[in-house]
Amino acid sequence: MPKVYFSMRRAREDGRTLLAVLLDPDRFSEDRLDALLAQPGIDLFFVGGSLISGEGPESVLRRIRALSSIPTVLFPGSVLQVHPEADALLFLSLISGRNPELLIGQHVLAAPLVKRSQLEVIPTGYLLVDGGRPTTASYISGCLPLPHNKPEIAATTAMAGEMLGLRALYLDAGSGADRAVHPAMIEAVRSATEAPLIVGGGIRTSEQAFDAARAGATVVVVGNVLEQDPHLVSSFAQALAPRQRVP
Repeated sequence: MPKVYFSMRRAREDGRTLLAVLLDPDRFSEDRLDALLAQPGIDLFFVGGSLISGEGPESVLRRIRALSSIPTVLFPGSVLQVHPEADALLFLSLISGRNPELLIGQHVLAAPLVKRSQLEVIPTGYLLVDGGRPTTASYISGCLPLPHNKPEIAATTAMAGEMLGLRALYLDAGSGADRAVHPAMIEAVRSATEAPLIVGGGIRTSEQAFDAARAGATVVVVGNVLEQDPHLVSSFAQALAPRQRVP
């Protein structure tokens, strides 16, 4: 049963926004993770990154599973980040770029491993958005991000991805971005598609999270700021409480 996708689908239908915390295994600290797990309000953990130079996601996944029932979702930068300890996998296709390896090449290599893992697979259209400066994701992918002020390009790209059968969409300004995805772009993609919409990168304040939710994000992803101060979870969770959303 596709439990993670079902929860995102229901949130989209109900006009709710889920809070996902992105964990980079290279910055894994048991103390910080334990502090995060003690905070109410987290709906999902995304685990992974564009470049992981350490031992991979296994330790993080096992720690979460031992101490919490919060679902874990792999957000992989390569086939090396696929691990069966997670609950689900975002099977990312970088539809905003033209790098064939990230459109289908890496997926061919990963498919047998993913099949054996029995992970819940969520085919996801991944759209990199200009966050004001180069990020690891844009460097590793070798792709230009979508212009920050061109929501119509994001909307038509997302529409094409959905027509190709992708079941979720991810607008990402990249870890460490100077600015988050503009609400106008979120609203444009939300209006043009039916798939659950994940939005992340550059979200450092509860006000930015609220703006993304109000514009139509189904899942708001927060990373660095919560790794640095886990006690901020409550302010983000409150910002994402059910409010008036885009129709």
